[in-house]
Amino acid sequence: MKIDTLLFHTRLREHAFKTLKTILELKRSGLKRVVLAHVIPREDVAFVPYGGMLKENLERIREETRIKFEDWIQTIDDPDLQFSQRIEVGSTNAEILEMAKEENADLIVVGCKKRNTLEMVYVGTHILDILRRSSIPVLMGKYIAPYELEGELLTKTNDNIWERPMLATDWSDPSRRALDVTLTLKEVVKKIIISHVLGARQTKNRKVEEIRAMEEESLRRLKSYCRRADDAGIKSEHHLAMGRTVEEIIKISRDYNATMLVMGRTGKDWLHEYWLGGVSHKIVELSELPVLLIP
Repeated sequence: MKIDTLLFHTRLREHAFKTLKTILELKRSGLKRVVLAHVIPREDVAFVPYGGMLKENLERIREETRIKFEDWIQTIDDPDLQFSQRIEVGSTNAEILEMAKEENADLIVVGCKKRNTLEMVYVGTHILDILRRSSIPVLMGKYIAPYELEGELLTKTNDNIWERPMLATDWSDPSRRALDVTLTLKEVVKKIIISHVLGARQTKNRKVEEIRAMEEESLRRLKSYCRRADDAGIKSEHHLAMGRTVEEIIKISRDYNATMLVMGRTGKDWLHEYWLGGVSHKIVELSELPVLLIP
């Protein structure tokens, strides 16, 4: 699946424009259209007594957003990219998904809240809801991301996200589609790290011979994924780990200096994952890297 059109939703927070510029590297892989989108929450322009709209506030926010977008487009100044704007009022999630459908977008880009040193969650439930409901890939952008490593607070700047993606696969159909999408980005990807974690639940109460058989099968599959990457003209490297899935994926991404995490949106019970947190949701929340999630 080629990424021809992307919907870039922003709340115009700090670093939003820098995030956009990193995304636009996709032009080298065929990106042609960019829809700059902003949703004005209804409660920001509503007045309580009659449930109506404060027209002056609405028009002011619309104009401020339009001017900001025009400034971005002028600064980028790329005649080969077609830009358009969508400024809507309503429920953020519903509007983002509807705009993506109407614009025939191939990718939705959303951002995260700036967190302080005491917060350990990047995303709110509204972003998790988009990740759960979207029928097209969603990229969770993180330009500046604080994180903790061995008790030390560090800051990660993600300004070259496509160069060295890491695919965390569980062999599911979404994971295979995640590989397919990544392989279409060969013009911007220098190397792909392909990883799999034999989770603690998978190996619990297993005999040694069974675990070794699982390891051999996983290595065989990893090598087959790497062959596909090599055939597509992308350098690849694989890594197999055992342990707690989320922790291991984050550790591997750091050990291999990954610039992005790519995952299939998996899970047998997505309602359960939505409220209690599945692997992909926890990775989105806890990793300092941008995460591309493929349904």
